[in-house]
Amino acid sequence: MDTKFILLRRLARFVKPSLTHRSSSVLLEPLRLIGFSENKSSYGSLITAPRNFCSSPLNPSSDSQVPTAIDYHSLLQEDEFHRLANSTIHDLQEKFEEYGDIVQVDGFDVDYGNEVLTLKLGALGTYVLNKQTPNRQIWLSSPVSGPSRFDWDRSAQAWVYRRTRANLSKIFESELEQLCGEPINLSSSS
Repeated sequence: MDTKFILLRRLARFVKPSLTHRSSSVLLEPLRLIGFSENKSSYGSLITAPRNFCSSPLNPSSDSQVPTAIDYHSLLQEDEFHRLANSTIHDLQEKFEEYGDIVQVDGFDVDYGNEVLTLKLGALGTYVLNKQTPNRQIWLSSPVSGPSRFDWDRSAQAWVYRRTRANLSKIFESELEQLCGEPINLSSSS
């Protein structure tokens, strides 16, 4: 009997779904133990339920936010990506430094190093913006909206989050005004 429980505990370690994996594309049915009898001499065999794979949302709705498809023909070449990403990050750095002179936020600090732009707002949180060259994206970690990955949209001439179609500059403008109480204009024309 003890061997049966030890075996079950060991098996549970391997079958237990990870808490950090939140993919809706792979659904695991609960483990079904088949063949166990109360007879101590016959343990039978362990059989797990099959995995079901799904390539579409379980409950599709018309208002769900689905990422737009990637147009691989319009992906940036690496040198163009670096030029656009560096320009964006350096423009944001300058505007954040100017914004820091306007707002009265304890702990306000702008730092750029190792191709990572960090905007610290003291107790209000920290923004981290960095380039992801293999994906040709700019990644943002926001204390308000969380993590986002931005792709260059040629038609909009802006970094856009495909899932929500949000513009990087507009997200910063909205969130910084919300947090600091002062508007900021990050459009390139100013």
